[in-house]
Amino acid sequence: MKPLCLHMRPLWLIPAVFAALLFGGSVAAFCQSSPSGTAPGQAGNPAALEDPTRPEVQPPLNVDRDPVPTLDIEVPAPAEPGNTVSSASAPGHANAIEKGRNGAYVLHTNVDEVLLNCTVIDSRGQTVTDLNMSDFRVWEDGVPQTLTGFLHQDEPVSMGILVDNSGSMRDKRSAVNMAALDLLRESNRQDAAFIVNFAERAYLDQGFTSDLVALNRGLSRFDSKGTTALYDAVVASADELSKHGPHRKQVLLIITDGADNASHLTLAEAIRRVQNLGGPVVYTIGLLYDDDKQESRQARNALEMLSEETGGIAYFPNSLQDVEAIASDVARDIREQYTVAYNSTRPMNLGGYRVVHVEAIAPKHGKLIVRTKRGYYANANPGQPPQTAEEQKP
Repeated sequence: MKPLCLHMRPLWLIPAVFAALLFGGSVAAFCQSSPSGTAPGQAGNPAALEDPTRPEVQPPLNVDRDPVPTLDIEVPAPAEPGNTVSSASAPGHANAIEKGRNGAYVLHTNVDEVLLNCTVIDSRGQTVTDLNMSDFRVWEDGVPQTLTGFLHQDEPVSMGILVDNSGSMRDKRSAVNMAALDLLRESNRQDAAFIVNFAERAYLDQGFTSDLVALNRGLSRFDSKGTTALYDAVVASADELSKHGPHRKQVLLIITDGADNASHLTLAEAIRRVQNLGGPVVYTIGLLYDDDKQESRQARNALEMLSEETGGIAYFPNSLQDVEAIASDVARDIREQYTVAYNSTRPMNLGGYRVVHVEAIAPKHGKLIVRTKRGYYANANPGQPPQTAEEQKP
């Protein structure tokens, strides 16, 4: 297990934090007491690491888990075996795959290729799953793009499940945890997920795994209290996905019952940080049915923006009993997405934010709606954060 939390920096670090933010760094910071699933003392013992009978070592809950702060950002490009896509989550990384055995289109991406995960909905709100590459049209900053790759199959994903751990969630956690487990059961068996519980800080209470028992244990480690630092938790979790996610396709699911009231980051900064990483798709569930109107509006707007900017969906159930059905919808939505790829007509080394628009045209289905991320940041200098909007102005 790899416990991580968002660092609440002492006052003498605040100037450094703001300086890092101005230069595109991440304010979010994680801690790592030992490699995921590795107990202290095992690092130099390969036999211990490979022993499947060895029980997972959990750190005692009474031990201080304050983090080791870092502002460094690394975005690796993990390779995947088999016939699925092997790719980084953001443009600017080389990768390649072979044609799938089922004869479907596959992606052959290169350093300038953009990947878009797309969900297609018909006029009745039903997901459309029988489209081909020729049915899609893509524009970047209003300029038509030529598709270079296409994939429609149940890809495994790297998923982060973020659950609000603030005091107001105390009576809701049991139902929320059950719904989260139902989502995991209905997902691809090869998915790798982690669990983050957040209040004024965010803790990674279970690192990447496909083990439902371990994930259930991570969900059960809650102590509802304190305030809600949602935006910081989102940024920290997006960093965790980019650094350690074993699969190209990335998803965050956020479950909360109120507005952010404790983050160092603003909503706009959190969204930009997620976009800087090229993903993930963010799904949100807002349990706002018993909030006051002002806080409910603030929370709803924030969750909608997080989802819409990244190609996800924001759900607002009328009661706690509706969460289980929503979790099933999220699992199905993830598994039925298309992935399309194109080489941007604008060189990546120019940097800047690119607005993306995707359409699907299939006369037999009538009018179709495509849900995908609204844009991405092209990184002119690999290894460096993209420029802010202010820095891009002449």
